[in-house]
Amino acid sequence: MLSKSEPDMSPIAVSYAALGCAILLETIGTALLAQSQQFTKPWPSVGTTVCYVLSFYLLSHALKTMPVGIAYAIWSGLGIVLISTVGYIAFRQTLDLAAIIGIGFILTGVVIVNAFSTSATH
Repeated sequence: MLSKSEPDMSPIAVSYAALGCAILLETIGTALLAQSQQFTKPWPSVGTTVCYVLSFYLLSHALKTMPVGIAYAIWSGLGIVLISTVGYIAFRQTLDLAAIIGIGFILTGVVIVNAFSTSATH
């Protein structure tokens, strides 16, 4: 419980925390999806489903203070960057120069939205 001297988290901070957790869960769910072998392996399939459901639940909380387009752009953009990194590290998947440049543009877009857009909050 917070004491009176500790400030409450702002609604936008809570939304960004929920969005960050949603992105992580979506990334984990997608990594498990690759391991589920078209939902034929039970535990990765269950993990995928649980992660996706929790991810969408947390994404819905971010929508309390963010426009859906902004929240989804951040969620999907960072999800692409993270799952590409997981694919490279965990699954030994390589990316060619065009893919790396394209992912760099996605990451740049997310940074621009967060750093310069005033649309991120209601």
